[in-house]
Amino acid sequence: MPHQRHQSRTQAGLTPCVTAQENPDLVASLDYGTFQGTYSKQYNISYWRKIPFAAPPTGVNRFRAPQPPRNLTSSGVYNSNKDFDMCPQRTVNGSEDCLYLGLYSRPWKRGQPLRPVVVSFYGGGFIQGSASFTVPPSAYPLLNVSATTDLLFVFPNYRTNAFGFLPGKEIVADPQSDTNPGLLDQRAAIQWANRHAAHFGGDPRNVTIWGQSAGGGSVVAQAIADQNYAGAIGAGPVFQKALASSPYWPKTYEATAPDAQWIYDTLVNRTGCAGKASTLACLKAVDVQAIRDASAYIAAANTYNTSSYTWSPVIDGKFLPRRLSEVTKTNAEFGFSMFNTHEGETFIPGGISSDAKFNNLLAAFLPDLSARDLDAIKQLYPPNGSTETLTSYDTASVRAGLVYRDVVLACPGYFLAGASSGGGWLGEYSISPAKHASDTYWWNRINTAQQTDPAHYKGYAGAMASFFVTGDPNARKLTPPGTPGVPALSSSKEFVVDANGFATAELIQLKKRCEFWRKLGPSIPV
Repeated sequence: MPHQRHQSRTQAGLTPCVTAQENPDLVASLDYGTFQGTYSKQYNISYWRKIPFAAPPTGVNRFRAPQPPRNLTSSGVYNSNKDFDMCPQRTVNGSEDCLYLGLYSRPWKRGQPLRPVVVSFYGGGFIQGSASFTVPPSAYPLLNVSATTDLLFVFPNYRTNAFGFLPGKEIVADPQSDTNPGLLDQRAAIQWANRHAAHFGGDPRNVTIWGQSAGGGSVVAQAIADQNYAGAIGAGPVFQKALASSPYWPKTYEATAPDAQWIYDTLVNRTGCAGKASTLACLKAVDVQAIRDASAYIAAANTYNTSSYTWSPVIDGKFLPRRLSEVTKTNAEFGFSMFNTHEGETFIPGGISSDAKFNNLLAAFLPDLSARDLDAIKQLYPPNGSTETLTSYDTASVRAGLVYRDVVLACPGYFLAGASSGGGWLGEYSISPAKHASDTYWWNRINTAQQTDPAHYKGYAGAMASFFVTGDPNARKLTPPGTPGVPALSSSKEFVVDANGFATAELIQLKKRCEFWRKLGPSIPV
């Protein structure tokens, strides 16, 4: 999820939807520690900003699945109202002691009904991001969209870049290392919510996983993972609902494939570990900054050709046994996905101004496809074409953006929603500029539009909140009866958020294009 700078409540005018509650329960005693929370009368929320959910992944635990948190029962009451470090980022930020989470909800007292839980993963291309929040926290407009939206939001850190997604045969062969440890961090956070959310007023039987961009891609990963995978923290997590906002799902190579092994070998070479008796032991001991610098080089090495940021989940035969394009049923009973009309253009280079440049980008982005496949793509995305919300387009840059959007963002959302056993919904955000993250404006942070344009706010944020609470974006619809709701994907229609309000559109081009990409999935690979 994005964490954007917020406007003050006074400027925005967004006041809490319910009256402040006196004396909420702010001390949570778990089996490994007691955690002190804080109450904000201004925003009418109880919050815990820092709780450890796993041990620091340092030393031998670098590149390893998260281990159980340290027992704090003899340390007194833990002050949870403080920042925590992000995991190591691309420059000089962050610390490996980073496996903490924060959470908040409307005030709750023991004996009151438990609330639905939302475990939210941040975006950042699987290379950066942080879950640490200030008050008012991220997603507060969703909590505050109506007085009946009672939710417990949980924001966990997870490892990114080399620390969270290092592949290679050396990782696979080492019993004290794991592929996809960043995804396993997320898994541990969901398990934490299953075990402990009730102490904070959350219902462990009503859990949604949610994220935007790479956070949405993380939702995809958890939804298609092997729930029987046995990790250090125990049995698989339980969640009923999955909401993926613009799910960034880049190429997913086999963990030991040449493209994945190149990442490991490059990290070894750029950290001074080449030639060591055990390159992996060297990587586990080398200075954090050396890995950061090498990770940043790797992240940028394939930009605008085979990948955007290089770091991504890998197919490991354990936690991720199959690619998304091969999955017909997810772990979520209910799935809801959103994408933005022009968000693919965020990820392509500027200057795509001719068919020749479009063809060059296509060949660079999809090098393993045959000439016949590339010709089929050009027919599906003609120089003069249309989409569900674009009556026409005639520029090479829009054409290229649509290819990238569909492969990496829109079709992953379509696949997720379509494979949910209990029901699936798909929506498109098309308010200009409709680029990547444009839609976060309505639900991530307080802003004036929530007061000046309540129709869009309540219609869009309200559909998301309804899904979090009930598993159906229409169950608690906040727009007038004549305003379109979110059609079921089984109707071959999508929900459209546009400048005029809300509409529905027949899924014709996107459906055809996504099924085409599904067939090519193993060759891309996605």
